[in-house]
Amino acid sequence: MKPKKIVITGGPSTGKTTVINKIDALGYTCLHEISRDVTLAAREEGITQLFLTNPLLFSDKLLEGRIKQYQNANELNKDIVFLDRGVPDVVAYLNGTDIAYGDNYNQACTNTKYDVVFIFPPWEEIHSNDNERYEDFEEAKRLHNLLDKTYRDFGYTPIIVPTGTVEERTNFILKTLNIS
Repeated sequence: MKPKKIVITGGPSTGKTTVINKIDALGYTCLHEISRDVTLAAREEGITQLFLTNPLLFSDKLLEGRIKQYQNANELNKDIVFLDRGVPDVVAYLNGTDIAYGDNYNQACTNTKYDVVFIFPPWEEIHSNDNERYEDFEEAKRLHNLLDKTYRDFGYTPIIVPTGTVEERTNFILKTLNIS
């Protein structure tokens, strides 16, 4: 039996990674975000911000990695697997540009079905930037809307995770899934 695949998504600097790290620390299986790895690998090749320099190449690498994560999740002998972002995230971010992309992106979204999607809303009080996260708060809100729309376009009803402490947000997710 394949595990339930739970996506944690949202715009940049919304607390997703902190909460997924907490879920991981509680002993649940979590597959972590890969975009920083792609960005850091590009930096080693002398490309400061691959998404800005070559968004389609960056997106190709993310799509490949997220499909692989999805496949890996299916092979795990677990009841539930949490994923820090899903395949539709790649499409959402591309939809925020004027870049044309192949139908393979939409097909990948159709072929990778998740059981539940949680979306973290923009939260100005915790928003920050760093070397990999360059988006300001207005851009974070725009990306949130793109993510929400894209997941809905692929048939999901994202569950909004309310703002609060890490424990409150974690408990909200676990209680919603009836696993706390």
